[in-house]
Amino acid sequence: MNSDRAGQHVDISLDGVWVTAGKKGKTSTVLQDITLDVGRHEFVTLLGPIGSGKSTLLRLMADLQQPSKGQISLHKAHPREIRLRRKFGIVSAQPGLFEWRTVRENIELPLEIAMQNRSLIQDKIDHLLDIVGLTKFSDYFPWQLSPGMQQRVAIARALSLDPPILFLDEPFSALDAFTREKLQDQLLHLKEKTNLTIVFVSNSVSEAVFLSHRILIMVPNPGRLHSQHEIHLGSERVPNVRETMLFHELTAAIRNCFPAAADLIQDQLG
Repeated sequence: MNSDRAGQHVDISLDGVWVTAGKKGKTSTVLQDITLDVGRHEFVTLLGPIGSGKSTLLRLMADLQQPSKGQISLHKAHPREIRLRRKFGIVSAQPGLFEWRTVRENIELPLEIAMQNRSLIQDKIDHLLDIVGLTKFSDYFPWQLSPGMQQRVAIARALSLDPPILFLDEPFSALDAFTREKLQDQLLHLKEKTNLTIVFVSNSVSEAVFLSHRILIMVPNPGRLHSQHEIHLGSERVPNVRETMLFHELTAAIRNCFPAAADLIQDQLG
């Protein structure tokens, strides 16, 4: 699938990316011929069933895995260079907090590692705590927080070095529906405040529609991009947009893409 972000600054670019795996001469294709661009300040969601390669694709962008073939660039540089310069943050389904460190201490860890000026760290941590709504919980330990609050700490930590790009790999998948929607609202609020470029992995159609500027639908066997869809819900989305007719129409339209994708898979299997 070709991607054209003409007239827009591109933060992430993939060109003809393949991932293969196998042993003893037997190989299988994990990702097939992925070509796409992600524009600056865009919120793009990779949406698809288990096994479609969504998380693998995100890991490639974040230099946590290498492609078998093809080129990937972030800000026109190799992902490894951008990773070493700490120019992106990444958050997964498990927050991965250190239980013996307080909320504040967890968030400031990347700043300590980067040996930033100690006199500036506390002001930055205060700002991040305010953004994620955890100012009153700065001295709590992770085990004293709800799962949703723990995930907000993980997001604040990922933002501590002011990265222009944020990768989110199903960060809300382990949460109950109420908490999940609340964190979706807070993520959009965060996006408005920071103007990040965000790549988000999800298996929820409604979540993808609510959050995204653009949805990339992926299908399995092998993992590949099936279609892409611009989501026109306005730049300032409020929680009650989920109740509008337009939201339900967009959600239905995206959901209806998947039977066609399943038919495509069946055709390839013969």
